[in-house]
Amino acid sequence: MKNIFVINGGQVFGHSGGRFNATITGITLAFFREHAGFNVQVTNINDPYDPQVEVAKFVWADVVIYHTPVWWFQLPHGFKQYIDLVFTAGHARGIYMSDGRKAEDPTVNYGTGGMLHGRQYMLTTSWNAPKEAFTLPGEFFKQTTVDDGPMFSFHRMNAFVGLQPLPTLHFHDVEKNAQIGQDIDRYKAHLAKVFLKAGCEAAAQHQQQHQLVSKWHTDN
Repeated sequence: MKNIFVINGGQVFGHSGGRFNATITGITLAFFREHAGFNVQVTNINDPYDPQVEVAKFVWADVVIYHTPVWWFQLPHGFKQYIDLVFTAGHARGIYMSDGRKAEDPTVNYGTGGMLHGRQYMLTTSWNAPKEAFTLPGEFFKQTTVDDGPMFSFHRMNAFVGLQPLPTLHFHDVEKNAQIGQDIDRYKAHLAKVFLKAGCEAAAQHQQQHQLVSKWHTDN
């Protein structure tokens, strides 16, 4: 059995009702409950929580799945507060022991004191920005990816505590040009590819078929 800890960071605040990330979280829970071999726990950062209980969920998990919108190019403040409180409570209690450095040479080994080694995490984000804002020359993010740009520090945070990344998925233009049905289908395929052997085999078969078709067109 693989233990999956799902965190809904879709904060209800201002004009945001958090509905998109609530929907994605619901799809995640349904996916793992429909397939054998998974135990699931979930946290909604809008609900009251005990940081020590949340620490225990991180320690229990084989995989942590984060769902978050991006506000002003950062995590929502409620989700950031959750991380601050829970990770602080997890010091020497299963999340991290230290920053990894030793007194004899404090210039090296920073970020190696995590206690969650051997575990993984997966991140999804949702944006008002279209994907082209990240990919086209001259557009706002200067052809920097979500993971190497706005979410770089989030990924390093997870590395600091020892978690290893699984493939990310980012949802774009969810306010002005929402394609919810397509996003949901894409996310379900992503879950199958990452977590199910059958999904991986199907993806490989699809790629092989695509290559054969391309070769046929080239040869003819």
